[in-house]
Amino acid sequence: MSKKIIDAIIEMREEDALKTTRELLNSGTPPLEILNACREAMDVIGKRFECGESYIPELILAGEMLNQITDIVKPHLEKDAKAEKLGKVVMGTVEGDIHDIAKDIVVFMLDINGFEVTDLGVDAPPAKFVEAVKKTGAKIVGLSGFLTLAYDPMKETVAALRNAGLDVKIMIGGGQIDEQIREYTQADAYGKDAMAAVNLAKQWIGV
Repeated sequence: MSKKIIDAIIEMREEDALKTTRELLNSGTPPLEILNACREAMDVIGKRFECGESYIPELILAGEMLNQITDIVKPHLEKDAKAEKLGKVVMGTVEGDIHDIAKDIVVFMLDINGFEVTDLGVDAPPAKFVEAVKKTGAKIVGLSGFLTLAYDPMKETVAALRNAGLDVKIMIGGGQIDEQIREYTQADAYGKDAMAAVNLAKQWIGV
């Protein structure tokens, strides 16, 4: 059934994607499994975009579909939400990248798992991350990037945070991010999905 929702998103069949989401939830499919299927679909769309096989309108429509799916899934996840906040996280899509889908899922999952998240949105320059950490006192920073053009801004943002003397742990994720890119950017870790980001954040604060 997860393949059904992946295909619906990739093929831009909005009504089918929403209908399948409801069917999956009603049949007892874990909400996280649905969100992971959405992430897989977005990875495919992102690769097609980088290869010139899909365009901005498709990215926008896919993002709108994901927002609607998240709205449907959210109440099922919030049942387990924690009232007391565990720690603070600054999260944003790095400068030059305007994709917020993966970031939004991570922000959402951090939030329901007990973290207070400051979301800087998309196309956030290094100085904005530095300013937000100073303002909030956050000990964790998440850098999101969907396309390969995000690698250098990630590296620059990590350097800016280090040069500012801020005591933070930095995670990166999204799109084609892997251990090699983590090493290039000098971030502390990379998360392959939203739950990996949550687990990293918990580990870093000692939970």
